[in-house]
Amino acid sequence: MQTDPLADFCSALQNANRARKPVVVLPHSRIKEAVARVLVEEGYLEKIEVVTVRKGIRQLRLLLREVSPFQKVRRISRPGCRCYVGAKEVPRILGGLGVCVLSTPKGILAGHRAKRANVGGELLLAVE
Repeated sequence: MQTDPLADFCSALQNANRARKPVVVLPHSRIKEAVARVLVEEGYLEKIEVVTVRKGIRQLRLLLREVSPFQKVRRISRPGCRCYVGAKEVPRILGGLGVCVLSTPKGILAGHRAKRANVGGELLLAVE
């Protein structure tokens, strides 16, 4: 059975938010780091740090905001059912109050930035 690292990322963020934990520590991966950087740019996270535990082992430390700007983090495109959208079909989450994160040819982007850059891609997750 395979695991989905981005689904674990979403669950960890949502659980820490509900438990009012200030810091989330996750195993590092490039895609998790890129998604976290988008969430920092959009104001959902305070900051991220990549910490080297020992040689070859890195962790991602996510610092949450004191007042949480999100309620739910949903994984949209899953390993069993991928979801791709064109530049014109990028969804608006909560009428523009939320954000969707896409994997595009120009990198991992927030939905409104992908729309502005006129690129589509895989719809990774939605923050509501």
